[in-house]
Amino acid sequence: MLQSSIAQNENDLVPGTVHLVDIRGNLKVKKDAEGKNIILQPQPSSNVNDPLRWPQSKKIKQFSLLWIWAFLLAVSVNFSGPLWVPWSESFNCSFFQLNVSSALCFLFLGIGCLFLQPTALKLGRRFVYLVCTVIILISNIIGSQATNVKYLYVVNILGGFAAAPVDSLVEISSTDVFFQHERSTVFSLLILALYAGSDLGPVACGYIVEKLSWRWCYYIQIIIYGVLLIIQIFYMEDTTFRREYNAESLEAEILAQIKSNKTPEEKVSSIEAIDDISSNDTSSINSSIPKRTYWQRIKFIELEYNDTRSWLTIFYRPFLLISFPAIIWGGVLYGAQMMWLSLLATTQSEIYSASPYFFSVPQVGLTNLGACVGSLLGMVYGGTFVDYLALRLAKRNNGILEPEFRLWAMFVPTFFNAGGLLAYGLGSYLEAHWAVSVVVGQGLLGFAMSSSGAICLTYAVDSYPKVASEGLVLMLFCRNCIGMAFTFAIQPWLDRNGLSITTWLMFMLSLIINGSFLLMIKWGKEFRRWTAARYDKYSDPRYGQIF
Repeated sequence: MLQSSIAQNENDLVPGTVHLVDIRGNLKVKKDAEGKNIILQPQPSSNVNDPLRWPQSKKIKQFSLLWIWAFLLAVSVNFSGPLWVPWSESFNCSFFQLNVSSALCFLFLGIGCLFLQPTALKLGRRFVYLVCTVIILISNIIGSQATNVKYLYVVNILGGFAAAPVDSLVEISSTDVFFQHERSTVFSLLILALYAGSDLGPVACGYIVEKLSWRWCYYIQIIIYGVLLIIQIFYMEDTTFRREYNAESLEAEILAQIKSNKTPEEKVSSIEAIDDISSNDTSSINSSIPKRTYWQRIKFIELEYNDTRSWLTIFYRPFLLISFPAIIWGGVLYGAQMMWLSLLATTQSEIYSASPYFFSVPQVGLTNLGACVGSLLGMVYGGTFVDYLALRLAKRNNGILEPEFRLWAMFVPTFFNAGGLLAYGLGSYLEAHWAVSVVVGQGLLGFAMSSSGAICLTYAVDSYPKVASEGLVLMLFCRNCIGMAFTFAIQPWLDRNGLSITTWLMFMLSLIINGSFLLMIKWGKEFRRWTAARYDKYSDPRYGQIF
């Protein structure tokens, strides 16, 4: 069986299909340092400055700083749900106008991805993170002085643009320092930052309004971002690195080694002759490359390891991937999660401030705790469990990982998403106890949004790793376009059809969109094989050069 698998895979190098586990333990490739025979994908380079070679403690510190930044940006663009009723009275505006301000945020989240991603590749990740912190500071200063709804339009435009890296660049930064077998865990933590910020921001907002005033929601953020900016300037390092890595060559090398080690005797002698190679080994480091100094690592602009292509070339390349099913499917699925997030943000104040609940502003904010707990549990499921599942299935498949292995985990969030919508929408419509819509409804929705978001992002990156940056930009552009359209549509939809019919329509829509993972399980590899030639062409950085 193993030999037939070797023969098949020798002539069937489909994008995304990789050897992840060294079943026999005798391959001469870099593997994890924990003795689990996990093949490091991608393989660390011989450059001492390669972020993949960072000590695990440094990786965690830098990732933690990035996580806090992403969490706070998510708070900034989603905290205002409990303020809609007070704002509608203070600014004499309608809920539709407030929906427009939220839709503008989604629009500039998408536009920001398109403009900031190539900027980060040209000038460095760190440059973009620092600039966006300054932009969100300006956004909060404007918000603190708001006197009408037009101020909110400006605040959401700036806030959406500043938060765009949360949707794409932080994922790329994480792939700079973590390996493929760690991606689901890392991506799920980043998705948790997005949803935890979205859920806890309104909770804090409610209490700030009660104790101080809604303007203090902005004042407090100004203070926090001022401190964060100082920390970023001196402690956030750039993960930009120009990596010469050919996955196909590695696969060919692995296949050749497997065929040359056929017997148990050969396996034993081979193991005795090989040292365990980890990402932190020093034996394979090129000593002629000097280690960068502290001041070099925190430069404002990174030009040594930046992308050498023109900015315009990087800008348009994501749209070349529009015919890649895995990326478009991931964008639509992730966009659906933004629909449910937008649903909660735009309806909670309207639902819980009125009969039969009559919640105060702080109480409306507290309803987000249900979704927050669900998101936390979804993070564990969509991250740690999915990485474990993919590794187990790869071991059963002679060490070969197919990206579709992760999609088997989509069964749970698909049903939780549908059940959560019914509990939230119908529970509120039927005036059931608040726990039905808050604990059950928002809890299930939080779990589903967090886990499915991590799964679809990891699937897309695993399928086309050499165009991961472009793929994420296109996915997030699709996601934010869907989120923007839904935010514009939800209030007229509710006004026209009522909460009950709207809930049932969204229930059916969620089953169709989330349930489409079954199609990807069945035909996902065929889709990847079908796009192999285009993937090979588009992954060449010289393809489509402009200027």
